[in-house]
Amino acid sequence: MRVFAKKVNHKHLSKHETKKEALVRFALVLAVFAGYFLFVAYKYGAKEGLLVAWVTWSAFVLGTPIADAGFLIDFPMRLITRMRMLFSEILVWVVAIGLNIYALNFRPEIYQSSTILKIFHQVLTQPIPYWIIIIISAIGTFISIHFGDELLDKRHHHEREFYHKHKSKYKLVLMIFLFILALIVYHMVVKQLGIKL
Repeated sequence: MRVFAKKVNHKHLSKHETKKEALVRFALVLAVFAGYFLFVAYKYGAKEGLLVAWVTWSAFVLGTPIADAGFLIDFPMRLITRMRMLFSEILVWVVAIGLNIYALNFRPEIYQSSTILKIFHQVLTQPIPYWIIIIISAIGTFISIHFGDELLDKRHHHEREFYHKHKSKYKLVLMIFLFILALIVYHMVVKQLGIKL
């Protein structure tokens, strides 16, 4: 696979069904992130809110098997540089990991800002067994971002060979992720309530 793809004609973003889907997905993710940032900026102030928003973004990058958080950067980067999102997602992961190294060492209180960040803090600070979430998320993310690249490479959904060949494997990864996530959340709730099994 080549690092750089053919340039995406901006007119095709509204004409090709696959590219239109990618654009709508990007717009929805951007709207959710912008809304969340406005909420946390209002709640914590602009500077603190920005850090809370970015650490939450990194939680979705590292802790979910769907590449939507990374897509926020990958999609415009693909349109501007032609770099395949599969490769820019590696950069996204490096940024997300670096952001958490900073937050864990210099701003650990940031993880107390929301329930999502409290859970994510548990995942980060207890490698065994919780890093299984990050490993499964990485597998799912890189499969789904490959699907996203294919959306921009093709005109119609029936042309998406990689998606049709691997969608069942991706669904399996999602099911495993949800099962393990349910176990982890159950374990955390039991521990929080002080119940001994």
